[in-house]
Amino acid sequence: MTVSTIDPGEIAKFEAMAAEWWDPEGKFKPLHMLNPCRLDYITQQIAAEFDRDLTGPQPFAGLRLLDIGCGGGLLSEPMARLGADVVGADAAARNIPVAQIHAEQEGLKIDYRHTTAEDLAAAGEQFDVVLNMEVVEHVSDPLGYLTACRQLLRPGGLMICSTINRNPKSYLMAIIGAEYVMRWLPKGTHEWSKFITPDELCDLIRKAGLEPVDRKGFVFDKLRWSWSLSERDLSVNYVTASVRR
Repeated sequence: MTVSTIDPGEIAKFEAMAAEWWDPEGKFKPLHMLNPCRLDYITQQIAAEFDRDLTGPQPFAGLRLLDIGCGGGLLSEPMARLGADVVGADAAARNIPVAQIHAEQEGLKIDYRHTTAEDLAAAGEQFDVVLNMEVVEHVSDPLGYLTACRQLLRPGGLMICSTINRNPKSYLMAIIGAEYVMRWLPKGTHEWSKFITPDELCDLIRKAGLEPVDRKGFVFDKLRWSWSLSERDLSVNYVTASVRR
């Protein structure tokens, strides 16, 4: 048996919301709003690392990609459309049939699995890209989890990892604002104590055996009601890119 970093309480939260993944006005509304910004960062980083032309047809053809914590497939599907060979993995069993049915409706071939990063690593699975988005703040052992993600990368592989900073502003924005004021997420979705600062995450990534190469903030503009990337503002949501040398 592999050692698991799964937190059963965290999995239960997402099991309860599984049916709402593809409702842009439902409990995953924040991710639907953030998704274009996430995709912009992800595609640019993959294209730069693997010298791909994003203007061409299926620019990620030939790349094997893991979307760990794939949920309903909000990132797996666009990656498949760009030509990647996608495995979507989630520890919440109820997410998988939701993702499978939606992919079939869209005519997409995606290998969805109810499994964990640790079990995939133990099975010897290898990928060119690991998408690790909004997961690390929900696991019981971030270093153990990131180490498993590193094991899943081929030499030269790229991991993109996003999470939430830990400071008073993130408490106000990500918990009070998103869960209590805007009611975008059910109360208790996040635990502030599990949030990770950018410096802490980069240190964990290095300890896991990866080399951080980039980090940016996801910033919400209340006037335009949209997200954008920021070179400097990592105060709440942020994303990192790292490679396995």
